[in-house]
Amino acid sequence: MATDYYELLEIERDASTDEIKRAYRVQARRWHPDANPDDPAAEARFKEIATAYEVLSDDDRRRHYDRFGADGPQMGGDPFGGFAGGGIGDIFDAFFGGGGMGGMGGAPRGGRSGGPDLEATASIPFEAAVFGAQHEVTVRTAVACETCEATGAAPGTHAETCQQCGGAGQVRQVRQSILGQMVTAAPCPACRGAGEVIAQPCPTCQGEGREVLEKTYTVDIPAGVDSGSTLRLSGFGAVGLRGGPAGDLYVQIRVQPHARFRREGDDLVHELHLPFTQAALGAAITFETLDGTEDLVIPRGTQTGRVFRLRGRGVPHVRGRGRGDLLVAAVVDTPTDLDTEVEEALRRIAELRGEDVAPAERGFLSRIKSAFT
Repeated sequence: MATDYYELLEIERDASTDEIKRAYRVQARRWHPDANPDDPAAEARFKEIATAYEVLSDDDRRRHYDRFGADGPQMGGDPFGGFAGGGIGDIFDAFFGGGGMGGMGGAPRGGRSGGPDLEATASIPFEAAVFGAQHEVTVRTAVACETCEATGAAPGTHAETCQQCGGAGQVRQVRQSILGQMVTAAPCPACRGAGEVIAQPCPTCQGEGREVLEKTYTVDIPAGVDSGSTLRLSGFGAVGLRGGPAGDLYVQIRVQPHARFRREGDDLVHELHLPFTQAALGAAITFETLDGTEDLVIPRGTQTGRVFRLRGRGVPHVRGRGRGDLLVAAVVDTPTDLDTEVEEALRRIAELRGEDVAPAERGFLSRIKSAFT
């Protein structure tokens, strides 16, 4: 077996726990025996990867490994390399992370291990993020098998106490090391740590007590969320093995852009394009906000960049009371489609103000351009 667990998982030696978990899932999918039938090398590599993950995902065992390596004094662990049995249980572990947090082996003695957490993404309209709404998300998850009522046993039968471990879910071994005898405990290979074996597995779930389906949940989106926010739905993750409790569902929020507004913190920003006549002479206009219409007064002489603040018309504070503001930034537009009458009026204004402008003769600008080429 290759002894560099970091190379097996293709990660750096300072990788975080989440990075180790993600890397393991990628490698497990790649080398799983069900994905590489009749390939003994793939099966061996899969077991090496499982062992590497089991060691590096445990802080104490990882420190021990970093200090002594794989061939140093043993702290214990699964001598069968994690997934010794193969089959549908391994598929659940590879794709849903096993015992809740990607653990190896089965349920701890005295209770069922919880199912893994799941993630989903909700792409919601801009207004839903501002005011809150309900949104449906669909996830592929493990749910309790209805045929066997999550027991894993065929209807009319039941699980029996594992004879190899006596129902403890663990087997103990005595090993000789340079430090003397060491007693290690590992999940029982016969029952995978469950303490029970099923002589007649359920035909629907093959003894898992759960099956993989697509489920749709309605999520309450609180007012004020933004892209990158995460909502936690406790108990909406995948269920555990044979009646184990469900994990949680984490919903990542993605807010769709708005045609008129953009968000800056809890403030909304809008660029209001004004004709130069309204900017120069002032105006009272009706402005459409997300809450409805507002009367907006444009003072005489408004310049591009002036900001009008509509208080309390922004985004609600998701962790407090009140709302941000709506900032309306003026952009004064210069007309480009002048007809003769409007142009004459503008020239008269320029004359009254003593401002020099280009003459009206046709071809004047083109002659100026020619003079500089």
